[in-house]
Amino acid sequence: MQLRYVFRVYPTAGQRQSLAQAFGCARVVFNDALRAREDARAAGLPYPKAAELSAAMTAAKRTPERAWLGEVSAVVLQQSLRDLEAAYRNFFDGLAGKRPRMGAPRFKSRKDARQSIRFTANARWQITPGGKLALPKIGDVAVRWSRRLPCTPSTVTLVRDAAGRFFASFVVETGDVQDPPDTTAEVGIDLGLEHFAVTSDGRKITSPRFLRRAENKLRKAQQALSRKQKGSANRAKARLKVTRAHAKVADARREFHHQLSTMLVRDHQAVYVETLNVKGLARTRLAKSVHDAGWSAFTAMLEYKPARYGRRFARVGRAFPSSQLCSHCGHRDGPKPLHIRAWTCTECGAEHDRDVNAARNILHEGRRITPEGRRITPG
Repeated sequence: MQLRYVFRVYPTAGQRQSLAQAFGCARVVFNDALRAREDARAAGLPYPKAAELSAAMTAAKRTPERAWLGEVSAVVLQQSLRDLEAAYRNFFDGLAGKRPRMGAPRFKSRKDARQSIRFTANARWQITPGGKLALPKIGDVAVRWSRRLPCTPSTVTLVRDAAGRFFASFVVETGDVQDPPDTTAEVGIDLGLEHFAVTSDGRKITSPRFLRRAENKLRKAQQALSRKQKGSANRAKARLKVTRAHAKVADARREFHHQLSTMLVRDHQAVYVETLNVKGLARTRLAKSVHDAGWSAFTAMLEYKPARYGRRFARVGRAFPSSQLCSHCGHRDGPKPLHIRAWTCTECGAEHDRDVNAARNILHEGRRITPEGRRITPG
């Protein structure tokens, strides 16, 4: 199993300058290789091989125009070429139907909000006895370790986000499954806006609404940004304030998702959730609330975490009428407007909370789904 661990790093002023140089060199190598392939395509020639692109990069280091490429680690530049190879491979696999479709590789800009470089094992980077991250031609970078790495990482990626923060992302290979508490409990989860999640055992988790709570601060920061002259240093400072305010909201939402998803997976042997049409809902008047909830990120966490704990996960199709069925007798009572939060089954007389009933129906339906994703029709 491949796991990724991300930690905040605090480079010095000189190290930030070295990282900025490495980001720029990796970007130039990527763009040069992409331009070579695009020119070959336009001329009707075969794509240059990876070895040819690597040789061209090495030759470019000896020219006065590209001599500064030799000032950064060669591994970073080679990895940039591998990233281009992976981007093309994913693009063509998407066209062949082997994976979801994605766009063709695009040129990178120095104005991109996110910049990154990757060091593989042959770069001889290491974690020092003092807990710092030693990177070639950059130095020993301070790391804030929030947890221990389970084993020696295979790669480390240095990332600068839009808010100007730096992170180290480690990839580790582990075959160990964590030992969670023994349980046979199963849970169905109904996601919503008033209550972020309602479980089949009746628990209701209130939606934190991180974006709504930060709206006033964000509005003032954005208004201040709009008053600054374009291209000025003050506008750059104001833009950074807006970006950091948004990053704070995103961090709080991500932490909430992680804590809730981990709790649900650890406490239940099986987790079932309904597939939502997030793109469709994002085109309605509820768009801001839908984006604020972050259902897609949360369900993605619910999907990969069960493998770490030896649990089961299944998605119930969006066509399943979870809000129309009586979870007691199975009678379909028809669609109901959103303002109806409680109802009584006309067949058996059972009284239902709308959300809890939907979660119970998701639980019943999830139990019928095989590990391959097929639905077992009741006998």
